[in-house]
Amino acid sequence: MSLTLELMNWVLDMVLQIIRELLGKVTMSSEPVNVNEFKALAERALPKMYFEFYAGGAEDEHTLKANEEAYQRITIRPRVLVDVSRIDMSTRMLGYSISSPIMVAPSGLHKLANPEGELATARAAAASNTIMILSFGSSYSVEEVAASCNAVRFFQLYVYKQRHVAANLVERAERSGYKAIVLTVDCPRMGRREADIKNRMIVSKQKNVEGLVSTEVDAIFSFFFSLFSYTTEVSHINGQDVAWLKSITKLPILLKGIITHEDARIAVEVGAAGVIVSNHGGRQLDYSPATINVVEEVVHAVKGKIPVIVDGGVRRGTDVFKALALGAQAVLVGRPILYGLAAKGEHGVKQVIQMLKEELELAMALAGCTSLKDITRSHVRTERDRCQSML
Repeated sequence: MSLTLELMNWVLDMVLQIIRELLGKVTMSSEPVNVNEFKALAERALPKMYFEFYAGGAEDEHTLKANEEAYQRITIRPRVLVDVSRIDMSTRMLGYSISSPIMVAPSGLHKLANPEGELATARAAAASNTIMILSFGSSYSVEEVAASCNAVRFFQLYVYKQRHVAANLVERAERSGYKAIVLTVDCPRMGRREADIKNRMIVSKQKNVEGLVSTEVDAIFSFFFSLFSYTTEVSHINGQDVAWLKSITKLPILLKGIITHEDARIAVEVGAAGVIVSNHGGRQLDYSPATINVVEEVVHAVKGKIPVIVDGGVRRGTDVFKALALGAQAVLVGRPILYGLAAKGEHGVKQVIQMLKEELELAMALAGCTSLKDITRSHVRTERDRCQSML
């Protein structure tokens, strides 16, 4: 009897041990260890329509893929005979201190990922001591996001034919404590995002433009098409638009969507406070170059007069390192933030930022850089470098 009872207890212990191991494996497999793994978690968490809205790009999605792949073709040249016992990743952007050169890119409709939407993203950015750029297409209003937490944040804007719309948004952003305006300049028309067309993408009314423009459209970019068809400039943003914007606000203005030296020089001439090298995450003109491939062109054009920020394709701390080595002062992270928000809410956004910071710190240590100013052009080797070395 006692032997049978002991045997049963032993079997029960073994079964419980197997169950614990299986549960442990499930927990481990569902816990992301890098930023890339949040994408799969987000895909499982979101309706297909919403996931493809976040993840998709224009037409063949060549530029979308190139943004990430281009980083992988840049190698790092480490220095090793350096004391790296202390690493300092802190920096300043337009005079504001941030814990690292990793900032939150403007992206719309965070509420599709999580009910807390941009409120959760803003709190996570604040907790990470970095700057969030709030999209004009946010699910929550300029005022609601500002009230969610005390932090430095910028506001992203489009200039409309009906300029009272932009003027209203700028005035509200300034009154709510936003520290800069990020003017997107690469959207004279919307790029063709075929996944959204197939899905007949439908979204709710937008808080920031309620009462200013009509957003009543049945489907397919119900938000974006309604705004762009009724209100945006038909031609590209030019110096006169920037001059007008400067006349209605005291806030510094950064231009987002610059990928050529010609436009970078114009940005300096019209008094931009900074430029963001961006192809709109591969969502506008397909087959435009990967942003990391044109950073140096823009950096050389502005000649150190204004900061250069890079947007698009950043998925690793080593990507951040490479961007800084090529002359950028900071990077913007967009889709990974949305994936973190979809997978784990505010905590997921914090995790994404923290993972990138930890990877950057490790990359700096292994490359022999104790501060951001130590990261130089000599630390990376691009495809162009390799081609030139063969001549």
